[in-house]
Amino acid sequence: MFFDFTDRHSWENGPKIVVIGGGTGLSTLLRGLKRYTANLTAIVTVSDDGGGSGMLRRDIGILPPGDIRHCMEALANAEPIMTDLLKYRFTEGSLQGQCFGNLLLAAMNGVTGSFEEAVRQMGHVLAITGRVLPVTGADVQLEAVFENGSSVVGESSIFAFKKEQDCRISRVALIPEKPAALPDALETIAQADLILLGPGSLYTSVIPNLLVDGIVDALCRAKALKMYICNIMTQEGETEGYTAADHVQALMAHGAPGMLDLCLANSQAVPGWLLERYKQEDATPLVVDRERFADMGLELVERPVASQDSNFARHSPDRLAREVLRAYQQKLQVR
Repeated sequence: MFFDFTDRHSWENGPKIVVIGGGTGLSTLLRGLKRYTANLTAIVTVSDDGGGSGMLRRDIGILPPGDIRHCMEALANAEPIMTDLLKYRFTEGSLQGQCFGNLLLAAMNGVTGSFEEAVRQMGHVLAITGRVLPVTGADVQLEAVFENGSSVVGESSIFAFKKEQDCRISRVALIPEKPAALPDALETIAQADLILLGPGSLYTSVIPNLLVDGIVDALCRAKALKMYICNIMTQEGETEGYTAADHVQALMAHGAPGMLDLCLANSQAVPGWLLERYKQEDATPLVVDRERFADMGLELVERPVASQDSNFARHSPDRLAREVLRAYQQKLQVR
């Protein structure tokens, strides 16, 4: 591979990569990619309304900081104590359960008067590699509509409501509809060499970004290679029974045909002891239905990208980044 993270010149002039999503999947990917290129941008959903983020959102009207903070932690090059401080979660009192990193972003928001500027300044404080951008500056809620016609508003409510309805999610929408995308997000997509969607929760981390006005159009116009990274497992309360192709079809339904060029899926078996644990959550390894990908005309790449030393079925940051860049390099050679 020509991506040599030991060569600073190659690192500083590495491919311009845009990663779109949210949650732990996005931060896992960023943690691996930052070794190969300095030109990273994370575009992050802002529809979370649960946990500490939801509390701050309700109390002071700030956009949810949680997913933004996770990305900052992944890209930070500050002293280890600063990273530990960001992750610190209060265990008692009125701040019980709240994370210091969320509070720091909230304070930055108060100092700068803008969430976008708060994120930018916090990036400087943490000396992050690349940039982190909220997909929109609008205060949005996520609504899920189910196949039986019922619906629920609030990202944190979807899990329990889906279990209660016992049917698939038909679609999700933002309230208000089509909030404006951050101009920087659209510009970064236009200038990218490689655009990655996922991994992460399909309906609550990845798709909400596509519902922001301008994002899908920007993706369709972009000359970059556009890749979807499949999850390793299905997700309880969201994608039980879904195959890899089901995920892609949901993305296309909320986006546009031809929005993707390639799909990267895990080919490594999940250990039996982990499968037993996930059975309790109605979660199973994602089935890669190759024939449907061929029918869709979408290229499929299968690589061993799962972590071998985790108590969860998750991607390995290093393996995932390496295989993403290997697929990108191979496509460059045939273009």
